[in-house]
Amino acid sequence: MSSRSSLRSRLFQAIALIVLLCVALTLGLGLVLTRRAVDEATLKDVAHQADLVAGSQRIALAPLVHLPELKQYFARQHEQASTDTSKLPAWARADLRQGSPAQGSVTIHGTAYFFAAQPVGSQAFVLLRPKSVTKSQLTPFVESLLIAALAGGALAALAAFWLARRIARPVVRVADAARSLAAGTHPDPVPIEGAAELATLAGAFNDLAAQLARAREAERNFLLSVSHELKTPLTAIRGYAEALREGAVTVEDATETVALEAARLERLVGDLLDLARMNRTDFSVHNSEIDLSEVADDAVRRYQPQADAFGVALTAIADGSAPALADADRVLQVVSNLVENALRLAPPGGEIRLVTAPGLLRVEDTGPGLKPEEHEHAFERFYLHERYGRERPVGTGLGLAIVKELTLAMGGSVEVESGDGLTTFTVRLAVPARQPAPAA
Repeated sequence: MSSRSSLRSRLFQAIALIVLLCVALTLGLGLVLTRRAVDEATLKDVAHQADLVAGSQRIALAPLVHLPELKQYFARQHEQASTDTSKLPAWARADLRQGSPAQGSVTIHGTAYFFAAQPVGSQAFVLLRPKSVTKSQLTPFVESLLIAALAGGALAALAAFWLARRIARPVVRVADAARSLAAGTHPDPVPIEGAAELATLAGAFNDLAAQLARAREAERNFLLSVSHELKTPLTAIRGYAEALREGAVTVEDATETVALEAARLERLVGDLLDLARMNRTDFSVHNSEIDLSEVADDAVRRYQPQADAFGVALTAIADGSAPALADADRVLQVVSNLVENALRLAPPGGEIRLVTAPGLLRVEDTGPGLKPEEHEHAFERFYLHERYGRERPVGTGLGLAIVKELTLAMGGSVEVESGDGLTTFTVRLAVPARQPAPAA
């Protein structure tokens, strides 16, 4: 476990801190409002008592004469009664002189009081109650507020823990699955749950894991196929070397076989290097205006000796120039791969034709052809080799894959058709603006 705190603990701490601040703010504001309400209620109570006493004194024969007798009663309530208005604020004395009652707060000899004063004839009745008395009245409210705050804080803590866990759980699952994926295992799909962002994260990870699994499977199949292709010529070379050492074969037979297998290895390695270069981001294709008929003629010159040796007619057919926008070297590589495949499959007496038109190049051969369901898979690596490796003299299984990669890199397309004893590979490339598009 890392020394850093987990996402869940950080979320819990953040939410708990926010809740604590909110509870503290609410509690402080509640105390202020409660204290104000208690003070207002106390002041109203003092004013009410002062009004009752003043009212009874106004109808007495001798107003305020018996006030000293009432002082004992007020003392039991921690209150003071007098007719002295000198300690009251100036505004209160002014109101009393005008015959109006006055009430409020005053500090006398360092003690804070609530006061209520009522005019009684030419005098005034003043009732004082210490503000300290209200503390006992405030205590139950404070205790209730504290209990409510504690209960709310506890409930908020539980909610924060649940919320932090709910938010962090999908992230933890994705992290665990990512570690499992990095370790080389294929984890189960992460459940898509939680908020939209978390669900998007889980979905993206599942897509990534699925793509990586497919890539690993493709890489595994590729390595298995390449290993098989490398093993066959190496086994033959080793076998003939041992046979030559033991004198079981002649030097001529051994050298001929070793040369053929070495050429096969060289072709396979070349195909692999071509694929490796095409998978690089700096793979270079330099398109320019070229003549496909010239490329076809060049390919015929290159492979004419092999065609003659196999007894196959190799011809280029063009009705004038065949302009296209492509890389001449890459197009020649495409045509060479297609011609090599055709030479391996065309029977003696068969025919291979290279037909060109603006933006169009077709390689036709009279070989065994392909089934309709195989057309869409023909350009997959090793597909035809795995399908016909024991039935036909196929190549490494990479030639057609290279054809497709190169054609797509030049902005073109390639397709295959087979029927009536003729197999046709059609390469379509861009045409210069002044030329008509190739016919279908």
